[in-house]
Amino acid sequence: MIAAVIAALLVTQLAIFVTTVYLHRALTHRALTVHPGAALPFRTVIWITTGMRPREWVAVHRRHHAATDTVDDPHSPKQVGFWRVQLGNVGLYKRVAADAANTSKYARDIPPDRLDRLAFDYSLLGLGVGTAILIVTMWALGFGLLTGLLAAGLHAVFYVMLSGAINAVGHTVGKQPYENSATNLQSLAFITAGEGLHNNHHAAPTSARFALHRGEIDPGSWLVSVLVKLHLAEVRHADVHLKTAA
Repeated sequence: MIAAVIAALLVTQLAIFVTTVYLHRALTHRALTVHPGAALPFRTVIWITTGMRPREWVAVHRRHHAATDTVDDPHSPKQVGFWRVQLGNVGLYKRVAADAANTSKYARDIPPDRLDRLAFDYSLLGLGVGTAILIVTMWALGFGLLTGLLAAGLHAVFYVMLSGAINAVGHTVGKQPYENSATNLQSLAFITAGEGLHNNHHAAPTSARFALHRGEIDPGSWLVSVLVKLHLAEVRHADVHLKTAA
């Protein structure tokens, strides 16, 4: 059981880091440009750990920014309630992700390519591959096939709950140094690769780093720094462009 929990936490954090750096900061807000040599592994990780299609994730999140906490927001706790977002965020996401018109409107710059048509658009296949890799890895390490299957199930729960918390807690509990409806909660940022600094992000969405004040820590920015040092990414601008004042 302990081995399954540890494995699930590791896989979940891998998925969270790739989600925030690649899907969120790079694709959605163009805060950084990722080299193709890094983009392909990122796309693969998203495929096998979440099954999500990047262009759909981008479209859902851009709509969130365009209609934050209004009736058109895909997952606003102020509109549908805290617990519906925290526990049912995956359903809210899927409803909007399935809307082809929404994807066409908000992610027209990310059309499906040959790799999407060959593999990445097949969500269940990706999740099946990821689950198989985890099961075989745990078996090879001597923990048994059931431990791997349990780890895969726990990962799904952990990822869904953390993603829900970013939208639910991140618009309900925490500090608001900037004039927007999102909040900063450092404890949440620690376990979501910086996404818990949500108020900062809404104030400066094109910034590749979410930590904007003394004492704030954004783990996702560490991965961004590594990519830049390896010449696998280029940050859009080093300074912070604020949309709202502190």
